[in-house]
Amino acid sequence: MIELYTWKTSNGRKASIMLEEIGVPYNVHPIPIGQDVQFTPEYIAINPNSKIPAIVDTEGPDGKPFTVIESGAILMYLAEKSGKLMPQDTAKRYEVIQWLMWQMGGIGPIFGQVHHFERAAKVDVPYGKERYGKECRRLYGVLNARLEGVDYVANNEYSIADIAILPWVARYDWQKVDLADYPNVKRWFDALMARPAVQRGMEIPADA
Repeated sequence: MIELYTWKTSNGRKASIMLEEIGVPYNVHPIPIGQDVQFTPEYIAINPNSKIPAIVDTEGPDGKPFTVIESGAILMYLAEKSGKLMPQDTAKRYEVIQWLMWQMGGIGPIFGQVHHFERAAKVDVPYGKERYGKECRRLYGVLNARLEGVDYVANNEYSIADIAILPWVARYDWQKVDLADYPNVKRWFDALMARPAVQRGMEIPADA
């Protein structure tokens, strides 16, 4: 059993989509980050970095409970545990990993800054909007080029790389991006959003 600590954010949705895709039983523990629950001693005991998501595998390595933090690491752990959505072939596996790292190091931080300056900043900061908005659109261009003539980001096989990127692209309206400007991204996005497991995972936790 997987104990999932999460909230309905882009990073949180990675874990819930993955769990739905691989069909592993899990319990959901909502962590309403707007109420600072992530900073409570109880949650810090699970994730010292006070971020979501986190998982506890009650049957981890050697049959003992095992905690995993950081959404990318959670995807890799669950892929290895289930034997799904990560190729065994070394070259293909690292094709997936490099695009996962691209999301973690590029899309996540940059799109997150766009969300902040466009939606949360207490004062208008045109420089921030321009700087991060420009890089956001550049990253969309990279993704659009990558998806030219293929259905998925890595090896033309559905993988954790797609799952990592999708919930951030799902906030395209927050980023003031028109997916019609990136037709390959839109085709990929529409196809993935039609997957039942993705639809279920996007709604976790249900009461968020």
